[in-house]
Amino acid sequence: MTGITFVTASEGRLTMAFSFTIARKHNNGMGRAGVLLTPHGVIETPAFVPVGTKGTVKSLSPEDVRAAGADVVLANTYHLYIEPGHEVIKKAGGLHRFMNWNGPLMTDSGGYQVFSLGAGIEDGISPSGTYKKRKDDDASGRHARLASVDEDGVTFRSHLNGTEHRFTPERSIEIQHGIGADMIFAFDECTAENATPEYQKEATERTHRWAKRCLEYHAAHGSLDTQMLFGIVQGGKSRALREESAHTISSLGFPAFGVGSSSIGADLEKNLLWSVPFLPEEKPRHILGVGEPKDLFTAVERGGDLFDCVAPTRMARNGTLHTTRGKISVINARFREDFSPIDADCGCSTCAHYTKAYLSHLLRSGEMFGATLASIHNVFFITHLVRAMRQSLMNGDFETFKKAFLSAYYGTV
Repeated sequence: MTGITFVTASEGRLTMAFSFTIARKHNNGMGRAGVLLTPHGVIETPAFVPVGTKGTVKSLSPEDVRAAGADVVLANTYHLYIEPGHEVIKKAGGLHRFMNWNGPLMTDSGGYQVFSLGAGIEDGISPSGTYKKRKDDDASGRHARLASVDEDGVTFRSHLNGTEHRFTPERSIEIQHGIGADMIFAFDECTAENATPEYQKEATERTHRWAKRCLEYHAAHGSLDTQMLFGIVQGGKSRALREESAHTISSLGFPAFGVGSSSIGADLEKNLLWSVPFLPEEKPRHILGVGEPKDLFTAVERGGDLFDCVAPTRMARNGTLHTTRGKISVINARFREDFSPIDADCGCSTCAHYTKAYLSHLLRSGEMFGATLASIHNVFFITHLVRAMRQSLMNGDFETFKKAFLSAYYGTV
């Protein structure tokens, strides 16, 4: 077993605040099963992280999320800053107490939302999580109305009321200190899909300078024993930029790392191959925005430890559900009189007590309980799928499990 322990002084003695241990490695030398210890509990990795954007996983209680198998939740710095404000959360005793979640918590830096939500996400983000070309984008790929970037930070407008706000690396970390998650992220610049190579390079290099400022502010004003700061690798779809970014971010001494703008499918695998091998093996890695089963297999195989995505609950609210034989749209007419569970092989509470016909009725009728039942199922499915990947790594049969699952899931849809 290999790993790293982060030890801090407390009341004159040494106590372990964070530790990461690699228990078993994939035979390709990249994928691994590990254990991440945080101040609010243990995460067995690889692990899926449901997204609780505003301090809640949409339509689910913290008890629902825990029962669905999740050990850790990721909240959104931008949204919590806009409403209710990090000062309110700090007064409440931190986000753990505010939302009644006693397990590990993560917050992103707010950078992605600053760029994507400044003028509304619906027409600014593509399904892959990258920026669409907008009519108000300039030739370089900057978002003319979304945000204004300079060396010091980003000026942007609230998606709620259009008020102007300013994020700098220091401000992002200050806000995350107030929110109080166990794991927090350095502020980075997310670039448009259509950005020129010159601007991609400029933005990646600025992300590196911002990363150093985040580290310095966290060391001076934060609590190293209660909040682990992740540095983020950027670089778009450029191999040279991604390798440079991984080298640079690694050299700064972050205790953990995120891989940003990962995209999907073949792009995901390339971006991970151009990033992960240059990160310290003994430190945890979070792959941002991965939630499709085949992409999760890729991310696990290529050395990821943690993965977050809004897809399971977003799909659920629209009636799209995971099964071991692929996705189904339960609102389709053929399910109106289907009195079987969503998936007979699933162990979630929805499948134990409710039928496709009932979910079809609830979702077609716009009943909130439908979104809850569907979200319970999808979160359970994805968290347990990644948990099964971990077990297959421990057993040494990851490739066999991968082949069988993907064949069943994608081969019959």
